[in-house]
Amino acid sequence: MWSLHPQYLDRQGLLGCWRESLLAQAVLAGRTKGYRAHPQLQRFSAQAEPLVALAAYLAGLADEGDRRGYHLDRTRIIESPPGSVGFMTVTREQLLFEAGHLRAKLIERSPGAAAAFAGLDEHQIEPHPSFRIVEGPIAPWERAAG
Repeated sequence: MWSLHPQYLDRQGLLGCWRESLLAQAVLAGRTKGYRAHPQLQRFSAQAEPLVALAAYLAGLADEGDRRGYHLDRTRIIESPPGSVGFMTVTREQLLFEAGHLRAKLIERSPGAAAAFAGLDEHQIEPHPSFRIVEGPIAPWERAAG
């Protein structure tokens, strides 16, 4: 699950993020016992309404899918985010860490997407629409933080 705007993800990344986010939703809704220890769940579990926050995240992915002509089934989103969902935060360092990780993945599997993404400077990189950038270090739940 990326803090980066889904416009930067290649097809595999966008569809994988959609699937992983649906699984996270199932965990938060108590519909599955697996995946509960995944560190990415911390960011959603910390929200006042975790399922609503995750619904907003999924909606952002579905919007990007629509833009690309994919059909990401919005009926699979459990909660309908109200018109004004509070934003989650992501630190600039976390966003830059993820950008580096995504660049490496794109170079391997989607050179065209990698080239487009490589041209961005660090202040041009946008977060997923459900996040707002704040200053700070890489998230403590991130594997590289330990």
